[in-house]
Amino acid sequence: MQQPAMVTVAFAAAAALGLGAANVAHAQYPTKPVKLIVPFIAGSAPDVLARAVGEKLGQRLGQPVVIDNRGGAGGNIGAEAAAKSPADGYTLLLATSSHVVNPSLYARVGYDPVKDFAPVALLMKLPSLLVVAPDLPAASVSQLIALAKAKPGQLNYGSGGNGSLAHLSGVTFVTMAGLDVTHIPYKGAPEIITSLLSGQTQFGFPTFSTALPQVKAGKLKALGVTSARRNPQLPEVPTMLESMSPGFEIEAWFGLWAPAATPPDVVRQLGAEVAAVLRDPAFRAQLASDGSEVVSGTPEEFTAYVKTEAAKWAKIVKDSGARID
Repeated sequence: MQQPAMVTVAFAAAAALGLGAANVAHAQYPTKPVKLIVPFIAGSAPDVLARAVGEKLGQRLGQPVVIDNRGGAGGNIGAEAAAKSPADGYTLLLATSSHVVNPSLYARVGYDPVKDFAPVALLMKLPSLLVVAPDLPAASVSQLIALAKAKPGQLNYGSGGNGSLAHLSGVTFVTMAGLDVTHIPYKGAPEIITSLLSGQTQFGFPTFSTALPQVKAGKLKALGVTSARRNPQLPEVPTMLESMSPGFEIEAWFGLWAPAATPPDVVRQLGAEVAAVLRDPAFRAQLASDGSEVVSGTPEEFTAYVKTEAAKWAKIVKDSGARID
């Protein structure tokens, strides 16, 4: 009668030993380099951020963080590769807000932004600026709206392409203000600036970092910032929430993910290390020099943020009618 009990005790001990071994394995993470997939080309804003954060994170982990650029399809190719990678903590994804925009925008993506990933950390937010050419007779958002209504069908706004952040910001503005204007999509965000300077368009919503040098040089006028608060780089520029009713808040953001089944203790460890990196005052100042807002929080806070953003962007994309096949 003792044998079953002995077997049970032995099984329990073995199970406990196995669990302990697993915990020790996770506690020793990482034991080899960590790959960080960036779903955009080298030199892009996400790539630059990934290399800066990756270097600091690697120093804290004691293992190098190796950047793997997988550009294409607005970030979908890299995101799908990350979603299908082993969930062992050795493959991560640094992506932008397009991560949750694309499933509503594209006819097909190979991942679910919520179900297929474990959010590690929200890194940074970057607003856009509503800008106009210096000679346009509008010094405020309300004056731009009045000018557009006085000249129906005569004003143009540019974007970096259908479904881009600048396009969706423009659609939101035009819809809320009830304007009759023309959208001109370009191949990339820098062309928004070129079109404004050449007079092809009259207003646009380039990212803050793209527009900031031109605004400071007096080549463009900034009428509004799309963040919830005014930006320290241009404190005199009101927010879109201040400038019109009901106003709107739209920001690009950058985050770090792991594949969905990555062990929770590894995700928490990564989140804690990233938070420590972002708490460094000098590093924060470096990242914020272009108008970005550095954000640090827990994986749980990022999880909640991703779900909220996914729902918000689904509505914005639906209202815009934008679609990419």
